[in-house]
Amino acid sequence: MKALVYTAPHKVEVQDVPVPEGRSGAAKIKMHYCGVCGTDIGIFAGKHPRATAPLVLGHEFVGTIEEIQDGSGRFAPGDRVVAYPLLSCGECLACRTGHPHVCKSLKLIGIDKDGGMADCAWVDEDVLFKVPDTMTDKIAALVEPLAVVVRSLHQARFDVLNSTVVTGAGPIGVLTAIVLKHSGASRIVISDVDQARLDVCKDLGLETVNVRDTNLVDYINETTNEEGVDIVFECSGAPSSAAEMTKLCRIGGTICMTGIHKEERPVDLRDMNFKEQLLIGSRVYTKQEFEMSVAYAQTIAEDLEKVVTQIVPLSESEGIFDMIADPAVNTVKVLVDCQA
Repeated sequence: MKALVYTAPHKVEVQDVPVPEGRSGAAKIKMHYCGVCGTDIGIFAGKHPRATAPLVLGHEFVGTIEEIQDGSGRFAPGDRVVAYPLLSCGECLACRTGHPHVCKSLKLIGIDKDGGMADCAWVDEDVLFKVPDTMTDKIAALVEPLAVVVRSLHQARFDVLNSTVVTGAGPIGVLTAIVLKHSGASRIVISDVDQARLDVCKDLGLETVNVRDTNLVDYINETTNEEGVDIVFECSGAPSSAAEMTKLCRIGGTICMTGIHKEERPVDLRDMNFKEQLLIGSRVYTKQEFEMSVAYAQTIAEDLEKVVTQIVPLSESEGIFDMIADPAVNTVKVLVDCQA
């Protein structure tokens, strides 16, 4: 079968690889689409501490069940499914106390074992969720990153009519703004340095700030009578956002760390003391939040459609990371068509 294989830092290849062997309690899935995640970009760059070549990439996938070995009866061949890709140990403190999504040794499909950028894959039945008949494959491929956002709103204790700033208009930032829009936020400001991504946000009816041209802290102070917003969702992973996020947030407000910072960042802890702000982390999602996202995706499908900016055939995907890195291409969310 064909698969996109990470072979070395800055190198991926479309290869003919053996079809994985089936196992009891698993389903063989014919892959339709698989999304490219920021984690995949990190793997390609050789910066992911666990990913080891050769590795079939991809953990944001949708496909159709072709075969089941020793199944439970919950699924049947022909069912379209998405997969909860987290692999927990079941033994550490997090797992023992009901938080397996932040397992001490958390692993993921597509990082610690072969993923979904392939013709097919065998996936354990107990992590599969059926896709509604009315949902397109394109929308279903966004369920996993959407679950990241659902988790972050839960972590931030978002409430209707909260005012918000989203720093970073990458896929997670744009999805965060979309969910806030449909959840009743009174104001959503999204910032980035990439005007093409901000133009997508404008098309979604969002308030945008290009921080190449406008100081975000000054903008928020001017438009809030220097009070700040209720919740800041930091989705960029950029050092400038870490430095500014306490300035954007009001007294008693919340800062939710949705983006992953790969290095230590300076943060104004005095602001947090004097303004009694809450800083909270958000990593991935629970299995329940993933299931919620399957149903929720269909209700906001019209906006989700606008997030997918390119679909690349698997057969032509060796240059996909160079394409994403090219500012002239204007990508937000890129999918791989695994059957093309």
